[in-house]
Amino acid sequence: MQLLDANTPRSSDKTLEIENTVDPTALDLKGVECVELNFPKFTDGRAFSQAVILRKRCGFKGDVRARGDVLIDQLLQMQRTGFSSAVLRADQNASHGQKLLSQFKGFYQGDVAEIKPHFARAQ
Repeated sequence: MQLLDANTPRSSDKTLEIENTVDPTALDLKGVECVELNFPKFTDGRAFSQAVILRKRCGFKGDVRARGDVLIDQLLQMQRTGFSSAVLRADQNASHGQKLLSQFKGFYQGDVAEIKPHFARAQ
């Protein structure tokens, strides 16, 4: 997962910014390279569901970016639900966030990146 600081400018014209009230299945993603999902506050997790829907139902292969009140505490869950980049809140340390992401090598449950649970994977 790519971590960006709060000073990172908004992406190009091939970026679609959506609020967390929008149904991703209703979007036209043709030509879109990046979808920015908004976290208006730390306790609002609707963008997690949007990321899963974008990856699983819509088949979106581009960059799914978190923006808003994004803390390093959320990064692992973001990665598991389909986010590929995150713009961290200004008071967050990107190098510490990257270190946290590298602590876990795998999970028993399936997720967006690895659909099968651990017991069902080829050994």
